[in-house]
Amino acid sequence: MHLQARFAQRYVGHWRVARGDTLTLPELGDRFKLVDVDLDTGRVAVDRTCRFSGTLIFAVPRAETLAVTWEGQPDQALIHGWPADLGPFAGIGATRVGDSLVGAILFDSRLGVEVRPGVTARFVAGRLSLGTARNGRRP
Repeated sequence: MHLQARFAQRYVGHWRVARGDTLTLPELGDRFKLVDVDLDTGRVAVDRTCRFSGTLIFAVPRAETLAVTWEGQPDQALIHGWPADLGPFAGIGATRVGDSLVGAILFDSRLGVEVRPGVTARFVAGRLSLGTARNGRRP
């Protein structure tokens, strides 16, 4: 877990989406707009592995905060835990570019909604706070 925690440090914090694609899926009829990404250092057991806790905050199609788990890797953070009723999403893959968090929504083909090859929903977010995540814990 120490190695995972070290890889995760560069992603920890509260990130506000500055630019992002609004994704519309004709099969679902809804647009999706991600507003905030909160990646915390609280640990959560998932199956036989340990991940960190976090939240995704949406404004569209409805204001909603989703509890998610995430893991930091040397080259990216993978955010998991998207509910199937919200859409055919496998999660988010994000990486640091300078002071920004740049990511894309990953699609899950097993949920039956076909997405054209090349369709992406990308975002760029800036960190709101360096020293403290939104829940007050220090990274």
